[in-house]
Amino acid sequence: MEEKAHERGIRGEDQAILFLKNHDYQIVQRNYRWRGGEIDIIARDGNCLVFVEVKFRSSESFGLPEEHVTAQKRGKIIQTAMRYLQEHPTELDLRFDVVALSGGSARLFQNAFSIE
Repeated sequence: MEEKAHERGIRGEDQAILFLKNHDYQIVQRNYRWRGGEIDIIARDGNCLVFVEVKFRSSESFGLPEEHVTAQKRGKIIQTAMRYLQEHPTELDLRFDVVALSGGSARLFQNAFSIE
C-alpha cells in the first residue's frame, strides 16, 4: 500500500526532530499553524529561537529538497513566525533553518534565509 503524502510528511518531520536533537536543538513546538501558513518545527539552539522548515524528497530526480523552499514559501514562513512571536514574545535571537531529507541523509542549513 502506497504511503500517503501526509504520512510521509509526519515521518520526515520525525526524522528531522531526531536529527535536530542530535545537534543539541531543544524542540519548542511542532506544526505551528496559523491561517497564513505553518512552521514545521520551532526549536531553541543556544540563544536562538529557530523556525525550521523540513523538506523531504524520496528522490532527487526533481531537484534537491532544499531547492523547494521557494521565495513564496519563505514569505509564508516569515509571516507565520511573526504571528508566533506576537503570541510568544521572546528576547532570543531569531533564525530560519532548513532540514533537507533525501536518500537516507539529512542536511541542515542554518540561517537558510532571513526576514530582510
